[in-house]
Amino acid sequence: MTKRKKKPQGPAPVLVADGLAKSYGEAPALAPLDLEVARGESVVLVGHNGSGKTTFLRLVAGLLDATDGDVEVDGHLAGSLEARALTSFLPDDPVLYDDLSVREHLDYLGRLHGTAGYDDEAAAVVERLGLTDRVDDLPARFSRGLRQKTALAIGLTRPFELLLIDEPFVGLDLSGRTALIELMAERHAAGAALLVATHDPAYVEQAERCIALRQGEVIFDGAAGAADVLALVS
Repeated sequence: MTKRKKKPQGPAPVLVADGLAKSYGEAPALAPLDLEVARGESVVLVGHNGSGKTTFLRLVAGLLDATDGDVEVDGHLAGSLEARALTSFLPDDPVLYDDLSVREHLDYLGRLHGTAGYDDEAAAVVERLGLTDRVDDLPARFSRGLRQKTALAIGLTRPFELLLIDEPFVGLDLSGRTALIELMAERHAAGAALLVATHDPAYVEQAERCIALRQGEVIFDGAAGAADVLALVS
């Protein structure tokens, strides 16, 4: 077990990675990483495919076991019930039930997370994402873009302190992209921390903080414009 570092004074960060590393056999996917994300902070992850972005997000979400080190969400080990309750994770490939409609997804999964299910707030998010006319249809029959919108609606209507999104703009039309950016900004303004992996230069340019990964290692961590950060991983 990695020796835990002494935590700094002041408000506890919502995310702490301490010597976090992941390997698949002899192939390292993420080098030992020490990282903190403050409450309410907006962070964007950039890097080529295979740079470690998705691995890091899945470790934080508790979907992968670390090879070394650990990661906590609000003081709870990633993957624990407490950490999962505080974290909303939207992967790049939406995972949905084959036999549930959009409405049923939102009602069922919302109630699991303590909301009223398909309530007025959920209906408003569905409308903003352009899904109102398809709310009683099965997402299993949707296009890639509509499935993405369904997953976004589910992930954004449940309560969370930390939002993890992997390539959120893939497959979205212009109206869906605009709605997503507005919804993320609203959740951020309400105090949630955002950790978004994307290749989209326009979104990178808006970020408060950028973290660039290359071959599993952090090569940049700070505030920078899109051109500066993307140049590092080009």
